[in-house]
Amino acid sequence: MEEQRPSANLNLTTESAQLVKTLLDRHRHADDHVNNMNWVTSKDFTVDVGKKQIAEYIQSWELQSCWLYSLDPLYTTEEEHHTLYHYRARFSTPTPRAPIQGTASVYFVVDISKVRPRSLPVEVHFIVESNRLVHTAGKSKFREKWLADVIESKTLLRRAVDL
Repeated sequence: MEEQRPSANLNLTTESAQLVKTLLDRHRHADDHVNNMNWVTSKDFTVDVGKKQIAEYIQSWELQSCWLYSLDPLYTTEEEHHTLYHYRARFSTPTPRAPIQGTASVYFVVDISKVRPRSLPVEVHFIVESNRLVHTAGKSKFREKWLADVIESKTLLRRAVDL
């Protein structure tokens, strides 16, 4: 199929023009948006090293200082060609007036391939509680809004159930 280019005299809609601008800006500033962590190699990986590196990765997110979190290793699963290490980071915004707030979790998996050379870095993926999109660490920018949305949804559900 031949690529079609708009003619010079074609008037782009405002939405299309904004979309083009946003995409071009993203490409120009791609390195500004994502933390390219140097993940440990498979041969040097331990549960504690994984926890330390995930904590470093979380620190690179642009979160307001009010967000606190705890990070815990959960379990390990063995697959035919992979060993998967599971972690959970549980976020909250406690205050002196309301120290017990809602929480939002981000689940991480450190993927150690059994078939790739052990000198290669591990792969790290994450998913935000109640979402389906799986992110690859270093490939997408984390949004603080995702955490706020999870907590807001839980609050709305709690209010609806308490009626």
